[in-house]
Amino acid sequence: MASQPQGIQHCCRPRSARKRKNRRLKQAKEEAQADIEQYRLQREKGFKAKEAAALGSHDTCSTEVEKETQEKMTILQTYFRQNRDEVLDNLLAFVCDIQPEIRENYRMNG
Repeated sequence: MASQPQGIQHCCRPRSARKRKNRRLKQAKEEAQADIEQYRLQREKGFKAKEAAALGSHDTCSTEVEKETQEKMTILQTYFRQNRDEVLDNLLAFVCDIQPEIRENYRMNG
């Protein structure tokens, strides 16, 4: 009977060792995840800095293009307002003033 407690202890040693090993693995995994996250944030920060440097000049170019486009649109709208009535009058004159005439290549059968 005295050997039974030693047998139980003998059986429990591998379990406790396995538990410790699993705890260490879990802790190592958590530390690795933290390191990976830190590395990812560092790389992302560097990427954002490079992106901002590269796109900074792009933003100024797009702003200039947008400004030029807006100026051209304003000029075109001004021209449209100035010439709208004249163009409509000319168009209506061409459409409404019909002068029928016989074409040169028309043959009369008869």
